[in-house]
Amino acid sequence: MDRIKRQILQALLVGEVSVYELIDRQDASLNEFFEVFKELLRENIIEVDRGKVKLTKSGREIAKNLRNFGNYCCINCEGTGYVINKHFSEILRRYREIVKNRPEAVDVYDQGFISPEGIIRRVEFIHERGDLYGKIFVVGDDDLFSIAAALTDLPEKIFVVDIDERLVNFINNAAKEYGLRIEAMVYDVQQAFPEELRRKFDIFVTDPVETIPGLKLFFSRAVSTLKGVGSAGYFGITTLEASRRKWYEIEKMIYDMGFVITDMIRKFSVYPDDERNFFTFQEKLPIVKNLGVKSDYPWYKSTFFRIEAVKDPKPLVEGEMKIDEEVYKDEESWATPY
Repeated sequence: MDRIKRQILQALLVGEVSVYELIDRQDASLNEFFEVFKELLRENIIEVDRGKVKLTKSGREIAKNLRNFGNYCCINCEGTGYVINKHFSEILRRYREIVKNRPEAVDVYDQGFISPEGIIRRVEFIHERGDLYGKIFVVGDDDLFSIAAALTDLPEKIFVVDIDERLVNFINNAAKEYGLRIEAMVYDVQQAFPEELRRKFDIFVTDPVETIPGLKLFFSRAVSTLKGVGSAGYFGITTLEASRRKWYEIEKMIYDMGFVITDMIRKFSVYPDDERNFFTFQEKLPIVKNLGVKSDYPWYKSTFFRIEAVKDPKPLVEGEMKIDEEVYKDEESWATPY
């Protein structure tokens, strides 16, 4: 029995479980999970009723040597290792107030944003690593990370680029209204990178699309902004739309650009089932189409990376690179609208 099957059967030992919770209890990519899921159905090991999954009699026999000891992730920090302390709780309160009228996520840009608590934990983590000072560059800011970071009053400056004019206007208006040191500009990563932004920043923060061409573009534009050795980058990558083979390519990119991975925190960022989030167009997601039932569980989570330059940062892409749909979609993009 392979590891993914064990994870699924182990989760089902407690009884009936939502299929979307099962997705969260294993770590194959979505298309790989679905193949295993179909196989378990064909072999009469599991059965499904309106999105709820349970073991059959033969399934319970097959799983008899497995054990489920309950949830052993920290209930206070949602398994992240970081609690929101008194100081950052006030920043969370202010952040919520500012972003309550944020633009809705739209499918054309494959947008989605993590929970407010998740954003504050990111800010806490970056502060703990000593990187919240100086100049920060943000590539794509669906999460409005720039606003949360600026509310600490620690960064010297935050510069945001995003393809969505609505987000850019929202960020610039918030910066003006609340006196935040943020500037945002409309920019598509497929365009040649502005010379005036090169080698001016201490860290970058991004949540890149998870196709190889898209990752090369996002990383290259972000890396272009860094000053040199010792500069750092922060980003989120899932296992849901990035298989082990893709992670191998991602890690090669990181090393080829002159960086080492210093930190990886699994399931650090949760994308909530929010009325403005990507769940509003979930009927366009391949995983929802294939399962035939709507989401009822916050299953989309990403690993948070910190990387640090040990050589002079080297972008993998220079100049314009037009790839259009390939930026957002490949055969593993099962949580990307089609």
